[in-house]
Amino acid sequence: MSDHPRNTGPMLASPRCGAKIRSGGSCRSPAVRGKRRCRMHGGAPESGAPRGNRNARKHGLFTREAIAERRQIQALLGEARKFLQAMK
Repeated sequence: MSDHPRNTGPMLASPRCGAKIRSGGSCRSPAVRGKRRCRMHGGAPESGAPRGNRNARKHGLFTREAIAERRQIQALLGEARKFLQAMK
């Protein structure tokens, strides 16, 4: 064990994470510099939602154009089936 006093003043004076924990209280870890949360609750670099709300981007499966294209393909396949049935 060392005899020197630890310099914990700045650590204790730093702002705390404001996240709510499972037991109902708030997290007591220090917040990351420049953020309001600790590293475990979203203060880590590159954490959180991407800029520009890329989470809300659509995949295009249900756009008008895609639906119309699928209907055209289904109609073409139906005509091909009728043609094959007529050839039998």
